[in-house]
Amino acid sequence: MDALERPELSSVCLVDGTYELYRAFFSAPSRSWAGREVGASFGLARSLLSLKKRGEFTHYAVAFDTVIESFRNELFAGYKTGEGVPPELMQQFPLAEEATRAVGLLVLPMLEFEADDALASGARLFERNGFGKICIASPDKDLMQCVRGATTISWDRMRERTYGENEVLEKLGVLPQSVPDYLALVGDTADGIPGVPRWGAKSAASLLRRYEHLEAIPRQPDEVDVKVRGLNELLLSLREHEAEVLLYRTLATLRTDAPIPLEVATYLPKAPDWATLEGLLGFSEAGGARPGVPF
Repeated sequence: MDALERPELSSVCLVDGTYELYRAFFSAPSRSWAGREVGASFGLARSLLSLKKRGEFTHYAVAFDTVIESFRNELFAGYKTGEGVPPELMQQFPLAEEATRAVGLLVLPMLEFEADDALASGARLFERNGFGKICIASPDKDLMQCVRGATTISWDRMRERTYGENEVLEKLGVLPQSVPDYLALVGDTADGIPGVPRWGAKSAASLLRRYEHLEAIPRQPDEVDVKVRGLNELLLSLREHEAEVLLYRTLATLRTDAPIPLEVATYLPKAPDWATLEGLLGFSEAGGARPGVPF
């Protein structure tokens, strides 16, 4: 009986395609093919092919923010939008999804939800199915809330660093289950979450490490049994922003009910479609640009 028949021997890599596309856009050279800019998508395809070649996983999926806005924009006007995204990057999102399919990996395109919700939903799916290793390929702090023991981990591919529960605690000062509460207090500029005035990483980590969630933090200083600098002002600010901080936590909490395929066999990789990759990006089967085409 092989790994595909025994879930505990199988592994899945869930890739933050939006992050990977951004990273490729700002690190890979500009490239024109068939009259359009394709540099970021070319870099993404090359990266995903390299990931498959490592042979570390039996299943894969790549999640994209097909549109930047999501249901969270209806909850909070200040939440991130597509404003300011370079048009040369924005126009490559559909191309990146096509290229990922041509690489042979399942695409999870998100409209109402975000790519991060798809990744969280995928992690939960494979946890329920007993997979032995579930890897979320993204360095984003908010995805660290998905880490579970030594089975579901976060992976920063660029720095080749993985995060289990201990590493999340070391990096943020809180355990994975407290990450949404942490981001609600300190804010997350990437997502447009402002945080609570006066609260910083050290104070938030100190109190959440002791009390775990927002509701459990005492609102009166004399009830707090850990030493935190400026405690009176911190708790006053928290009391003054009770409604906001709970909303911010809702924004930071990833959904696990995003619309993704529920049959794990759907996540098995396929052979690359080299003809499509060449037509889309000018990507040759030899592993790079077509001869005579500058990259």
